[in-house]
Amino acid sequence: MEKRLNVILGRQFGETLGTADDAQIYAALAALVREELESRPKIEGKKKLYYVSAEFLMGKLLSNNLIALGLFDEAKTVLARYGVALSRIEEQEREPSLGNGGLGRLAACFLDSIAALGLCGDGAGLCYHDGLFHQTFVGNKQCETPDPWMQGEGWLRKTDVRFPVVLGEKTVEATMRDVDIPGANGGKNTLHLFDLDTVDEGIIRDGIAFDKTDIEHNLTLFLYPDDSDEDGRLLRVYQQYFMVSCTAQLILKELAERGYAPERLHEHVVVQINDTHPTMLIPELIRLLTQEHGMSMDAAIAEVERTCAYTNHTILAEALEKWPMRFLERAAAPIVPIIRELDRRIRAKIKDESVQIIDAHDVVHMAHIDIHYGFSVNGVAALHTKILKESELAAFDRLYPGKFNNKTNGITLRRWLEHCNQPLTAYLETVIGAGFRRDARELEKLLAFRQDEGVLKALLAIKRENKAALSSFLERRQGVRIDPDSVFDVQVKRLHEYKRQQMNALWAIHTILEIRAGRVPARPVTMIFGAKAAPAYEAAKDIIHLILCLSELVRRDAQVNKHLNIVMIENYDVTSAEAVIPACDISEQISLASKEASGTGNMKFMANGAVTLGTLDGANVEIHELVGEENIAVFGRHSDEVIALYESGGYKPAEYAARPEIKPLLDFITGDELTAVGDRESLARLHDNLTKKDYFMALLDLQDYIRVKRALLERYEDRMGWAKMMLVNIAKSGYFSSDRTIAQYNEEIWRL
Repeated sequence: MEKRLNVILGRQFGETLGTADDAQIYAALAALVREELESRPKIEGKKKLYYVSAEFLMGKLLSNNLIALGLFDEAKTVLARYGVALSRIEEQEREPSLGNGGLGRLAACFLDSIAALGLCGDGAGLCYHDGLFHQTFVGNKQCETPDPWMQGEGWLRKTDVRFPVVLGEKTVEATMRDVDIPGANGGKNTLHLFDLDTVDEGIIRDGIAFDKTDIEHNLTLFLYPDDSDEDGRLLRVYQQYFMVSCTAQLILKELAERGYAPERLHEHVVVQINDTHPTMLIPELIRLLTQEHGMSMDAAIAEVERTCAYTNHTILAEALEKWPMRFLERAAAPIVPIIRELDRRIRAKIKDESVQIIDAHDVVHMAHIDIHYGFSVNGVAALHTKILKESELAAFDRLYPGKFNNKTNGITLRRWLEHCNQPLTAYLETVIGAGFRRDARELEKLLAFRQDEGVLKALLAIKRENKAALSSFLERRQGVRIDPDSVFDVQVKRLHEYKRQQMNALWAIHTILEIRAGRVPARPVTMIFGAKAAPAYEAAKDIIHLILCLSELVRRDAQVNKHLNIVMIENYDVTSAEAVIPACDISEQISLASKEASGTGNMKFMANGAVTLGTLDGANVEIHELVGEENIAVFGRHSDEVIALYESGGYKPAEYAARPEIKPLLDFITGDELTAVGDRESLARLHDNLTKKDYFMALLDLQDYIRVKRALLERYEDRMGWAKMMLVNIAKSGYFSSDRTIAQYNEEIWRL
């Protein structure tokens, strides 16, 4: 490798490893990796998977590719000879901004595992030029600017593949950009990203505002464009139809190139529809099969029904997409007759209005298309799937017994342990061998060392090292200093009321008041938040404002800041996650029970030795079962109690807001001290939301949360006891490998 890098550096820059700067070394390493990727064969098979998703939150790819190619350790060693840290070179790379939260990160983990297991499967999505947005904090508020990640050296490869797509009254020509996805076993798959060459970033003005009606110039500018007005919602439909039309054409093109007839589609293709965004792929495939390949409607529907599978990612009814038919008539006109025919067929068989595709208001329910015309519907955690079958989608489960199944989410430990926590990975190898790199279940071997004081002390030392590394990262990134000897209490995830960052902020207020009353924690606590709020989601932005105001208030208060620090990571992304997750002590997974489908951050923290503080929601239920009651801190109402409260309307936030333990915390939000550093209107709006609406019941669980968190912080002082909790969590995390998840998808759904 050393010789090859010097040759590349000499050819491109007239430099060597001894004289090149970081940018030149990055370019040379990237060129070497691309050469290796080009020489890799595509993974082939008689049946091919297309994993279709609106998001793929890939993270930086240099080290990920080096690990998959088996070159990471060699690259690290070669650079070290010249006094260069590979981690420093990684900082030259811009992170692909193709996703937002867990949905997109899951899709990225799945592509990694599909390739690692040698399965023939490609991803398909959109190439967003400016991502979701780049987040900055100004005046203790979130501000959004474009994130032009495609500039400079990257991993996108423009192809000569073109597809015509009818958008409104025009036919546009789509282009396809590819990203190689190497597997650890020698082959590679591809992520296909569709784009328009006419997209123009020059139309963006005033942050991330742009003309939402100028489809040819705005179509792939942003992920999830602001949908607070009709033009924004219509643009999302344009995006989705563009994505699925390109994907459907690619599927049939590649099917023909492999020598198979469209009448045999389901034998050679399987499609996984990741959430409802790609739902229109079903009618688009039917349209192409009937109109361009001469199949009858009956035959085309039968083939597509046996080809498409759907993953449901939400219990929230508002997140199950519904589009007015008039939107589809404007943005996806070619498939409107197909959707009406699909609806007609269901109505002819089933009279229950609640399961129809087109409702009485001429609104199309996208998930209903997936369920009726797909062969599999899966949830993403045991509790989530149970709620879908017994409550939210019970009518469909009765219609299609056996169609619903569970595939508990997973994470790729190649990124979320081997890469992001190299000190822990190296140490685990000395204790239990390297087998866990290939089979994550071998992490359970660590349980044999629960009483080994040397191992426990080593785990604590590695955690302290990672906390110091995060402290340096935050100081470099945003000039923030944190104490590595404090407890790192972390909640990083998409900002949504159901995830209840607002409840954590109320704990911060409680702690401020406790410290001022002379009741100080045994050890300082550093609260770390990281989240982006959707630009039009006012309530979520109000919560960010509260957290930032509290951070400033604590920073100014000498009495409090000796014991409490509050930090919010600016522009939280995969790179930030790779720094904060290995450093975390307490993993906040505090969503309202019955609302989080799964979560994947909970799994990443667990694998890196954090202890979960959480409700019995999503995959927390399975973490609880795996690690046992003594190695997790559980609080809050159970899902069946919460569902009953929703059904009865029995939760009255005003009654909780009046409690003497809670009222001072809420009053603090609109008190003079906080409004002096914040926006009175925003804080008052949040106060009213909590006291009068509180739809996700933060006040319901608040006192139990405070009680359990206090007890967990007390347990932290038993350092060897805490180390045992860390060890058990690491040892049991192997179940949550995405390799396990993908093997189950393949065995039970895809059958590649």
